Order: sequence, then structure tokens, then C-alpha cells
Amino acid sequence: MLEVRDLSKVFTDKKSRDVIAVDKLTFTAKAGEIIAVLGMNGAGKSTTLRMLSTIISPTSGSITLNGEDIHNGTSHIRQSIGFLSGSTGLYKRLTARETIEFFARINGMSNEQIKVSIERISELMSMGDFLDRPCEKLSTGQKQKVNIARTIIHQPSLLILDEATTGLDVVAQQSIINFIRHMRNDQRVILFSTHHMDEVEALCDRVIILHKGKLIAEGRTNEVAAQMGHNSLQEIFAEYAETPGSAL
Repeated sequence: MLEVRDLSKVFTDKKSRDVIAVDKLTFTAKAGEIIAVLGMNGAGKSTTLRMLSTIISPTSGSITLNGEDIHNGTSHIRQSIGFLSGSTGLYKRLTARETIEFFARINGMSNEQIKVSIERISELMSMGDFLDRPCEKLSTGQKQKVNIARTIIHQPSLLILDEATTGLDVVAQQSIINFIRHMRNDQRVILFSTHHMDEVEALCDRVIILHKGKLIAEGRTNEVAAQMGHNSLQEIFAEYAETPGSAL
């Protein structure tokens, strides 16, 4: 289980003023759930996901995964987390296989574990045709499959996917959606950030909506829309897009 309690992040701008990016965020996520973390640009969702991945530290509050503080500095906690950002790059000269192997090794996997896992993931994501091709020669969709493979190779108990399908064509997008669905199990929490509401409806059990760093709604997709007086998530975001200052 993932437990987030009163999580806050404050940055200092160029004029030495405090800017609150995330403001006392609290939620829980059970293993087996796929939860969408949603919000307009500047809502605080990427900052939240980066704190959950241990890339940045919170100003205050706590994050525990299966009862253990993820910011306690121990490497085994980080090996329980897989994080994919839409801006993640690849080493151009390494092949797809070499890239996945590299991330597997830094997460403590043995050669035999790596071999078996790459074969399984390659089959699930139809990567066989380009697994031994240099990353610089891959298409956008193929590169994103490599990124997802290196994120999941060590079987993390917390999988964080920030804009995993951004910029992909329909075929690649659907392939990745199917793979994420396959990755759901009773030992893993999956957090999923996207601007595509159809992906949320296809994948997610619950949604968390952030606005200006604050949690403004949480629940099942249809419940959240109804709570906020709308018929769909799309309507909610259309309203906030028209609100002055909604995109920071």
C-alpha cells in the first residue's frame, strides 16, 4: 500500500519568494489499483510524482510504501519503485536490449533474471523486431516501449507513469495501454498521469484531481464527475481550462 500524508513541496522563485507546488496532499492507494493523477499544467501532479519516485524530497509530509518511508535513504526502497517521465531520454548508442539490461543490473537483478524478464516483456510489448537495434534508430513508439520496459524490468511494487503515451500514434498508444493493464497485480500500485481522458476511463480504478497544488477531488471516475456537477472528466478540465490562472 502507498500512503501519502500531508505532502507539501515549496520552491523558491528568482525573487526569493516561496511558491507552493503541492499543498498538504493526502491519499492512499492499494496494491492492485491503477490510479490516475490528473490536473492542468501547473497543478502540481508532476512534482507529486517526482516526490513519490524519490527524485525530489518533500518540504513536509510523509510517503510510505508497504509501511516504509520511501525517503529513508536506503537503496532497496528505490528498487521497489519504477518511474517513467514523458521527458525520459535514452542512450543513443545502446541497443534496446542493452538499455533494459543496464537498468535491470542497477536494480540488482541477476543475469538469468534479466534474460527471462526481457524475453517476457519483449513478447508482451512486441519488441522482438527492434530489441537489438540502437535506440537512435527507433521510432517514437519503439523508444517509449523501451522506456516502459526499463521501468518495469525489476518488477517494482510502485509503478509511476507520467505522460507515458504522449506523442504516440494510435497503435503504439493502444499497445502501451494494454501492457499497463497487464502489469496490474495484487502486489503493485500503479499511478498514471495523462491528459487523455479516454485512457483514464479505459485503465483507472480511481482518479485524483489536483488544482494549484491542492487535492480537489478523489474517487471513481463517474463519482468524481458527478460530485463536481459534470457528466465527464473532460467537462471538468474544460471548466478549469477557462478559469483564470488555472495553468501556472
